[in-house]
Amino acid sequence: MSGSMLAMLPLSPKSRPPASGGLALLPRRRRLSYAAALTLAISLPGGLAWSQSGSPLWQINRDELCVTNGAVTMLPGGRFAVATPSSRAVVTAAAGSAADQSAEIRFRYLGPTATSKPLASGELRRQIGLKLRAQDTCNLVYAMWHIEPDAALAVSIKHNAGKNTHAQCGAGGYVNFREPDRIAPPPIRLGETHALRAALHGHDLTVTADGKLAWQGTFPDELLPLGGPPGFRTDNARFELEYFTDSIARSLPPAVRPPSGPGRCEMSEGD
Repeated sequence: MSGSMLAMLPLSPKSRPPASGGLALLPRRRRLSYAAALTLAISLPGGLAWSQSGSPLWQINRDELCVTNGAVTMLPGGRFAVATPSSRAVVTAAAGSAADQSAEIRFRYLGPTATSKPLASGELRRQIGLKLRAQDTCNLVYAMWHIEPDAALAVSIKHNAGKNTHAQCGAGGYVNFREPDRIAPPPIRLGETHALRAALHGHDLTVTADGKLAWQGTFPDELLPLGGPPGFRTDNARFELEYFTDSIARSLPPAVRPPSGPGRCEMSEGD
């Protein structure tokens, strides 16, 4: 991802959540330590977690995903496997275009893909991350955890007004954001399990890595996408993962749930 760099407007101290904390996972009633919760989440089939606001994060099944790039396959226990040089997916059963969205990806890093695909900038990067308000392939919010060549948490908005297909926008329109005194996430090593969570409340984004605050700030109104489903992205790395979000319309059966984007699920060259 390349583009201009903007400094974020800091949230007020009262609005900042605790820098760390456990996940409340059902059916256990007592609160788990974060490490124990993450181990339990990776090993158990299916699950339910809670957002910072107390709303449930539902585990997403394969039939609730629109995979627009690469391949995402099912594993036993409701986990996904990704082994293609790039993958992109959004939730087809997203609950409208809510201003507030939370999502979490829990993953085990299995190493580089068999072949690699440089980003549009030419950089060969290995990474995994979350999409929010994915209006289309040209307009969305990203929170990406870099594995190589750097270990960092990168937040950006891809903003291309009036464009909605990869043919129209390509890899253009990225605006990268930085926050003063950003806390670097830990490096991701082969075989390790980690969790990345992002919560967008109006214009305010909070990102945690392994339960610790990694990034926080406020987006300018003119850059935020109008709305769209959450999702995830990977580049040049293999993973086993689970994906959770609070933005899902489970009241509709899969066969009649609305597709993401402008009305259909289509393959694309990428974001």
